Amino acid sequence: MTKELSLLVDSIRALANDKGIEAVTLEKLYKNPDFSNELLSKHFKNNDALVKNILESERNKFEVIFVDHNFDGYFDAIDILFTVSKEMAGKFYNLSPSVTHKYKGLYPEIYEDHLKKRVDFIYMKIQVNLQKGIQEGLYRDDVSIELVARRYISRLLDLHNPENFPPEEFSFSTLFMQMFDSFVTSIATDKGIKYYNEKKKATKL
Repeated sequence: MTKELSLLVDSIRALANDKGIEAVTLEKLYKNPDFSNELLSKHFKNNDALVKNILESERNKFEVIFVDHNFDGYFDAIDILFTVSKEMAGKFYNLSPSVTHKYKGLYPEIYEDHLKKRVDFIYMKIQVNLQKGIQEGLYRDDVSIELVARRYISRLLDLHNPENFPPEEFSFSTLFMQMFDSFVTSIATDKGIKYYNEKKKATKL
């Protein structure tokens, strides 16, 4: 995604966050004086292309958190998962708010492709983290990496669904960190739980 397109999509996404996805069809954007018709026609041939780019941008902002914090690097498993999870919770409004979940019904094929790519990415990263944590003695060695990774994804997707947790009633940041807390303590060794509790206390989580 070029810088020009990225900035355009960010502006469209901001409008969607504020007004809902109903305000960001091409037909309505062309009538919106805040947007250049020339740029819109240059980058989006139809509403399908618009939706794909909005969701691609969402994935990119999600994935860059893992890159920026060196998820596969030298930090210990709990430390890096803790840091990345805090970033995800804090920036969730721009990553996957309930507004884009509405695309599931309006553009089911596009949304399912987006969701599969996101799930595949998370699955790969969680598997790496679990393997690392087991090697470091922070996670139990009797856990099924595949089962735990899939359980983590299932819980995360539940939080994404506004029908389960309406955003006006629940703070996603609070829900997510509670889910994360339960996840870590369910697979950690005594050493891992002690370390995790110390880290929570130090960061006032």
